[in-house]
Amino acid sequence: MTVCRTRRWLTIGAWVATLCCLGAAQQPAYRRTIPLNSIVEALEKTQTSVRPQISYQVIREYRLFGANDRGADSEVVAEVNFRPPAREDYRIQQSSGSNRGQQVVLRVLKHEAERASQNNQARTALSRDNYDFSYIGETVMNDQPCYLLELKPRRREPDLISGQIWIDEHSFVVRQIDGELAKSPSWWLRNVRVKLTFGDLGGTWLQTGLKAVADVRIVGTHTLTSRILDYRIADEVASARPGIRRSYHFAEAEKANPGR
Repeated sequence: MTVCRTRRWLTIGAWVATLCCLGAAQQPAYRRTIPLNSIVEALEKTQTSVRPQISYQVIREYRLFGANDRGADSEVVAEVNFRPPAREDYRIQQSSGSNRGQQVVLRVLKHEAERASQNNQARTALSRDNYDFSYIGETVMNDQPCYLLELKPRRREPDLISGQIWIDEHSFVVRQIDGELAKSPSWWLRNVRVKLTFGDLGGTWLQTGLKAVADVRIVGTHTLTSRILDYRIADEVASARPGIRRSYHFAEAEKANPGR
């Protein structure tokens, strides 16, 4: 009797131990997340290291369309030239549709050139001087693991964004920013929401896409989008090697970095 009881308890014990092992095996393997301050510090350093050191040119396609006003629809192609450390100029290559599109794009490019100046770079940087950061979690974007942080501007300025930022876990480059402008750039615009996407173009990490949706007083909701059609190193740099002009088309970028 004692032997049977012993065997029974041994059997029960083995069964319970098996269940415990199965339960332990099914526990998720959590990765240790680095501290928020370390993520932000790496982000700040990366912004400096990926800042372009050579002159380049991008061709952008802009599209403007209104939700209730089809007469506002337009397409604009612009050439933008950047010369380090902080000089940017631009020109409109072609425009079709409403004249409103060209007017909007010219204002956007003028403001972008002003932001590119050394005096303004510090005030618009993704840094602890301009933002409070909060950790949301980890996610995946375009098959790349990212840290997802919340952005809270420390000042109400049009160049700062209240929203979320996706930071590559390995390189700490910014892959996407999504949110609302901390302050509208104009009385005519309300609730301006922007989505900025970034990617590698021929070894240079740049903003590759824009989508801005704004409630425009009187005429309603309008959307402005942009994408890069072409990227190339500027002539004055390429002239150092006669007969060679390196060009990087956005089609190549989309093939190398799908969805960015």
